[in-house]
Formats: sequence, C-alpha cells, structure tokens
Amino acid sequence: MSASDIVTTEESADDPSSSARGTATTTTTSSGRSSVAVFLVLRRMRAPLIVLITTFAISVFGLTLISGTNADGTPWRMDVFDAFYFMSYTASTIGFGELPKPFNANQRMWVTICIYLTVIAWAYAIGTVLALLQDAGFRRALSAQRFARRVAHLRDPFLLVVGYGQAGELVVGALDDMNRRVVVLDPDQDRIDALDLASYRTDVPGYTGDARNPEELQRAGLDRSNCEGVVVVSGDDEANLAVVMTASLLHPHMPVIASARGQNIATRMAEFGTPNVIDPLNLFGDELMLAVIAPHTYQLVEWLIAAPESELPPQPPRPEVGRWIVCGYGRFGSHLTHDLRRHGVNVTVIDPIAVTAEGVQVITGRGTDPNVLARADLADAVGFAAATGNDTTNLSLTVAARAANPQLYMVARQNKPSNAPLFEALDINALLVPARLIAHEVVARIGTPMLWRFVQAARRNSDAWSKEILQRLLATSPEQRPDLWAVSMDTTDAPALAAWLATGEALLGDLLRDPQDREQALGAVVLILLRGDQEVVAPGPDTVLQVGDRMLLAGQPFDRRALDTTLCVPAATEYVVNGRRVGNSWIWRTLVNRN
Repeated sequence: MSASDIVTTEESADDPSSSARGTATTTTTSSGRSSVAVFLVLRRMRAPLIVLITTFAISVFGLTLISGTNADGTPWRMDVFDAFYFMSYTASTIGFGELPKPFNANQRMWVTICIYLTVIAWAYAIGTVLALLQDAGFRRALSAQRFARRVAHLRDPFLLVVGYGQAGELVVGALDDMNRRVVVLDPDQDRIDALDLASYRTDVPGYTGDARNPEELQRAGLDRSNCEGVVVVSGDDEANLAVVMTASLLHPHMPVIASARGQNIATRMAEFGTPNVIDPLNLFGDELMLAVIAPHTYQLVEWLIAAPESELPPQPPRPEVGRWIVCGYGRFGSHLTHDLRRHGVNVTVIDPIAVTAEGVQVITGRGTDPNVLARADLADAVGFAAATGNDTTNLSLTVAARAANPQLYMVARQNKPSNAPLFEALDINALLVPARLIAHEVVARIGTPMLWRFVQAARRNSDAWSKEILQRLLATSPEQRPDLWAVSMDTTDAPALAAWLATGEALLGDLLRDPQDREQALGAVVLILLRGDQEVVAPGPDTVLQVGDRMLLAGQPFDRRALDTTLCVPAATEYVVNGRRVGNSWIWRTLVNRN
C-alpha cells in the first residue's frame, strides 16, 4: 500500500439534516411499542366494525320477526341461530340457498335489503383496512415490531452500528466478512431499504429511527446482554454525541467507537466515559506524517491491519524537505496545517477569507485564481494540498499545481464518492475521502483489540524499532501477511503449562521452541504481551511468563500448530522445556507431524 492509498472517511456526503428526517418517528416507549399496531387497528377499525355489527344485528333481528309460510299455509319463524347462520353465508357471498325452509315474498324482500346493507358495510370496512395498510404510522409500528423481534431472536453477540452512510456501509460489510453480527440504526429510510437489499452473509436487522432518542437505541438492542459494543458513524456529530452519552449513562462499561468531525465534539464525547473517538481529519494528518517521516512504521502498521494474505505494502514516496502550500483553511486544511507545523514544516495557506495562523504565511484569495497561485510560488514548494470542501475546486487546483510544478507531493480531499474515478485518474499521493478511514479504523479496533494496542505502541516508537520488527516478520513470512492469533496463559489455552508457570522460571524464549526439535526456534513473533493493565511490546526471549498473561503472536500456520501442541500436550511441554521425552512421546510427535 502506497501513500496514495492513505484515505480518510467522514460522512461528508451524508446530509446532516438527514437525521432530522428520523425525528418524525414516534416516541412511544419500547415496552408499549409492541402493542401500538394493535391499538391503532382497533382505533381505526372501530367505526367500520360498529357499522358491520349493527348491520348484521338488524338483519338477523328482522329475519326473526318476519314470518314465513309452510307448504300447508301455516306460518313459521326463524330462531336467532338460523337467522345468524343464514346472514353469515349470505353476507359473505357464499350463498347456500334459503334455509331452513323456502322463503316467502316478505322474507325475500328483507333479505334483499340486508344484502345491499351488508355490501355497503363490508365495502366501508375493507376500504378502511386498505387505508390503514397505507398509513405511515401503522407501517412504522409494524416495522418497529418486526425489527424488535429480529433483534430479540439474535443469540450471538452483536454490534450496534448507528449510521449506514458511506462509513457505516463499509463497516457493516467488513464486520460481515469477519462473521460478526450487526444491528443497524439510521434515520434515512432509503439507507435501510438499501441494507435490506445488500448481499450480506448473515441477516442484518435494520430500522429507521432517530439515534438521539434513547428509546430507539434500546429498541435496537442496547440493553440486551449480547450487545458487545456500539459503533457510531453517522454524519451528524450531535447525534453521535447523543449516542455516546446514552451508552455511557445507561451502560458505563459498554465499549463505544464514535466518529467526530471536530475537536469540540471529540472533547465533549470524552467527558462521557472512555469512548474510542475517531477524528478523521486528525487521523489523516497523523497517517500522512507517519508515511512521510516513519515509512517503516507505516509499512508495519498497514501490513498488520490489512486483510490476511496481503502483500507487504511498498514504502510510500517521501517528499523533499521544504515548504508546503495548503489551499483551503477549513477543518481539513487547518488540521493538516497544524500537523505540518508540528513537524517543523513551513506552510503557506491560501484561503478566500483572511485567516490568522501563527507561524504560517497566509495569502488571501481563491486558489482557482492563477494570480493567487502565482503569489504562492509553487515552483519553490515541495508539497501541495487541495483542502477545500468542493471536489471540482480540488480537482482544478490539483491539475493547476501539478502543471506549475510536476514534482509536488500532492494531497487532495475528495468529498463525494461519485468523484472517485476523477481523483484516481490524477494519481494523487495522499487522498482524503471523507468516508473510508473511519471504517478502516473502526474495523482495525474491533477486529483484534490486542493488535490495536500494538499498532498504537508502534506509532509511538521510532522508525528503526519498526524496521527491526518488520524484518523479524519478513523472516517468518516473506511473501504475505503472517497469521495473527492470541494466546492466554491459563487452563483453557495452555493447560499443559500450569506447573511450569508456577515455578516462576517460564521464559518466553523456552516456550517458542519446536516440539519436534527443541534446538530449533519457532518463527512466531510475539507482538505484545498483556499482564493486567500493563503491556510489554515485542517482549524478548528472557521475559518471564505468568499465569493470566495474554500474548498476540504473528507467524505461519505451522508455527501456530506447533505452539498449540506445546501448550496442550504435557509430553510436548516436557520435551520443549526440559529436553526429556516422556510417556508415549510417539503420540504427540505423530500429532505434530500430521498438523
């Protein structure tokens, strides 16, 4: 992956006002929502049912009053049951004939009147039912009931994803590829309809609701015991803040990952518990500086968080040391300028509004004006960033800047997904797509939490340290990304090590030996060791292991199988630790060979 693949994602294409469309949803409590549809039907059908019942009652009562005539001329009358039976099949158009006896003219006249009366009553009732089925409130109530049932039927752990815009769709797709169950809440009905049409491996319940309403979050499963976390990636920062607040107050220990497009919102989110806040603008600057200043760290991080079997990304191109030009001093431009200045880079800012930026040369004007660009002296710069909120402007700025200085390191912001082919055609070194990095970051944090802690530590260490770790990984897996797996020093993952760990002399280097030939070390690399709240990054072979330690390892599948044998087979543990073959050693050697 090159620096041109550095992308960020915010929901810029999402209209923040779209959340307002969700505010029209009913605010009935979750416990009462299950009966809303029933009460709505009863309320709307009250008048038609009264008309229908009254019509039947009058018809039946009239048949019991009107006397018929037997064949011998004697009168007879229907009882209530016969009259109700006759009207039931007559009014429903079944028509069994005149029962229990042939009618006379008076009875037939009354039956004729009753037929027309019941037709009118049935037409009124059916019309009301059809109108009810088209009613938005009724359909919303039914949708809420179906959604609540689908969530209630989930037995596996699931993640609640708030927002199904650009980032949300990428997050749900990536989680589905990881076989993680997901529930989606979004205020836009069109997005939920698109969710239903998506070809995911598992069923993904989705509901149109306002996430700022705690009852909607509870309906989406926030209160359920198998809800393992909340991912908030909507395009409305205020809605994201409301979700973080609700999750923190109602479930303080619930893991929350939320996107925020401003430091103010990020700070307010941090006041509620310890949410993982992703600011795509800050993140883009950090990734860009990492690629430019610490290329080996960039390679290491991008390789480990990539998909399995991915090849090592090439080192990104590095711009020369010199001045940068940032065109557009909005949220993205100001963040990028701050990151560049933090690393000692001189910056010239071009913006239509006169801005004040300490230590920065400011040129007031539109970057699309050739005279303004000429004042920025592009020939003397090493980097150029088209950072406005308009894709057409950014494309034209990129073309103009590259024409003036083909050697410029180009950075651009893409606001709309539909313009992706245009930006790709320009071969930009670093592209900010206001939607992809959030999804990339969310999946990296959710997929393997221990890996995320290692990535954070790698970013804090020097580039030389990352280069050493990278060389160790390449030695064990030179062609594709190594497998990653976690191991706990407990009776579940390592039942054969209990006695050895209790001695206090269990060294990591002794554990990572081949159970077939203990003189050979396994190729597995321990990336991080967690002991309670402490972490040891890239622990050495002399690290003493303790009960309860958790480790994240990288290596080939045969390294993992060999280590599993040592962890679970006492005879293999005895050989690896002490060099003694005991018991039926041929059994575990056979198992190892078969693996």
